[in-house]
Amino acid sequence: MKILGLILAGEKGQNLGKLTNKRASAAVPIAGKYRAIDFTLSNMVRAGIKKVGVLTQYNPRSLMDHLGSGREWDLDRKNGGLYILQPYVSEASQLWYRGTADALHQNITVLRRGDEDYVLIGSGDHIYNIDFTPVFKYHLSTSADITILTKSSEGYDPAFYGTVKTDENERIIDFKEKEKENAGDKINLGVYFMNKKLMMDLLYSTVPNGKYDLVRDVIIPNIENLRIMSYKFSGYWRNVKKSLIEYKRTNMDMLDPEVLNELFSPQRKIYTKLKDLAPPKITSTGSVVNSIVADGCIVSGKVYNSVVFRNVNVKAGAIVDNSVVMEGSTIEEGSKIVNCILDKNVTIRTEHSYIGYEEPLFFEKWQVV
Repeated sequence: MKILGLILAGEKGQNLGKLTNKRASAAVPIAGKYRAIDFTLSNMVRAGIKKVGVLTQYNPRSLMDHLGSGREWDLDRKNGGLYILQPYVSEASQLWYRGTADALHQNITVLRRGDEDYVLIGSGDHIYNIDFTPVFKYHLSTSADITILTKSSEGYDPAFYGTVKTDENERIIDFKEKEKENAGDKINLGVYFMNKKLMMDLLYSTVPNGKYDLVRDVIIPNIENLRIMSYKFSGYWRNVKKSLIEYKRTNMDMLDPEVLNELFSPQRKIYTKLKDLAPPKITSTGSVVNSIVADGCIVSGKVYNSVVFRNVNVKAGAIVDNSVVMEGSTIEEGSKIVNCILDKNVTIRTEHSYIGYEEPLFFEKWQVV
């Protein structure tokens, strides 16, 4: 079975505020040394997919720098490999993707010229670890036209996600996309598996007619015509672009050993861009409690219940509590941050305190406070 992987990675993630001023939501840092896209990309590669197209749009520089040639994911190959698919101007296309279906349609050449039989579509800003092989087998065994990954809506805000209702055989019979009224008790996880020829036919019959959204304009109108099946996923899953609170919560979830072991299982590795850095150093005046501290860090202060990315310097007398501190940041002597998010290369000056209450305080890249 030959499968083409397509990752939708062009969204800004408006709800993340200044965190995505200079990067797409798929490029936001996660768990000390990863980017959000690493999870979907690694899931596809582990499933034996050797050709992956990443559809970018908003501010792709950071994302492209991270992905490079795809070497860390074994996608730097002559046959197949990693494709960065960006909007472009031509006689027949627009500069800007008008929706998810339009993004796929503008890159229809990748579908037409490939020899793959199936297409797996995922999102670059979803955090989860799955073995896709059972999904492929389920699709074939149920004679599905389209298989959609779903999850129980318990613990999620259905208004932010699409909701589906299934019959006794798990066939989707109702689907509402981000509406106040729920279709059922499962949410759509934004992962779609289908025959490539079927997908091309669906795109050709909708996008030229001014219908640009994959869910609203392609999938939902065909619920009765096609056999669209639900594959229920029971593992950990988060969408980091929902809000800044959700982004911080996702990082904090990594401090739960159960979540950490599921997401970073040795049997289902998550790959990322490597950097040649020394292990973290905890000096005689430093201490770390229930935290992730990445390579290159020097901790001479106190770190509690936090995620600290590469090359962070927590100086003597400084306190980092319940916070996310990104690469290259410095917390100087005697300073204290609680419930904060520091973007890259932020400096907290000596003996300053910053405390977030209901929402985390956010500090932009290169900010000195």
